[in-house]
Amino acid sequence: MATVPFDQLDGVIWMNGEMVDWPDARLHVLSHGLHYGSSVFEGERMYGGEIFKLTEHTERLFGSAEILGFKIPYTVEEIDQACRDVCTACDLTEAYVRPVAWRGSEQMGVSAQNNRINVAIAAWDWGSYFDPAERLKGIRLALAEFRRPDPRTAPVKAKAAGLYMICTLEKHRAEAAGFADALMFDWREHVAEATGANIFLVKEGVLHTPTPDCFLDGITRRTVIDLAHKRQMQVVERTILPSELDDFEECFITGTAAEVTPVSEIGPHTFTPGQISETLLNDYMALVRPSQSAAAAG
Repeated sequence: MATVPFDQLDGVIWMNGEMVDWPDARLHVLSHGLHYGSSVFEGERMYGGEIFKLTEHTERLFGSAEILGFKIPYTVEEIDQACRDVCTACDLTEAYVRPVAWRGSEQMGVSAQNNRINVAIAAWDWGSYFDPAERLKGIRLALAEFRRPDPRTAPVKAKAAGLYMICTLEKHRAEAAGFADALMFDWREHVAEATGANIFLVKEGVLHTPTPDCFLDGITRRTVIDLAHKRQMQVVERTILPSELDDFEECFITGTAAEVTPVSEIGPHTFTPGQISETLLNDYMALVRPSQSAAAAG
């Protein structure tokens, strides 16, 4: 991760079809995306020179833009290549990659039909990741106060910038109280997700995960479900009530940044990271780092 402010990093950023020196990748203060949240983004990881599930991420970026009512002025293939190109230009093989698209500054007001759709892609070094043994100790989650919104009140299927405002508030609240993150419920008081990751719970060898009907069905989430099925593990997508949390033995969260991270506490509820969490963590790391796994096996 960066140890200096992000606007002071070295390198280049792909912006509207060109490589721009890092300090020159700017937007105007009256950009619609800044004032009204008309912005969508992705978070991707490069492992050993390959961006994991790149096209899936790019397709979701385009889908999010469509939900917000604008069209990205490039093809999926062009954005895929631009993600690779910016990593090459910055000499990165272990990286976090951030594509973002937003409405510009041609109009200022709620209506912005004529605003340019800008696209930028930045990538920065992500050379280290948790040692699996350390990660298996589990992280602690607080219980969030804000709720994931009703789909009738927000575009919940988009990875849209504005939807993360409450996540930042809850993440800060949790960290101030000594927790790593927070578990969010939805507007019905059902278990939903962490502030930037999906959640899985384990009971008697079966994985349970909330139905993603008001939050993102994460790419990492779907990957872990596939890995579980390959292990002949049963996965149940369903409504999970807060009153059930004491019934589960293991818990972990999944996401591009989190990868597979076991959880030891959610508020007053405790869990013991165990065999299923460890197996899926190791399987996920083997999938994203196949060359290292092959070397270890040899």
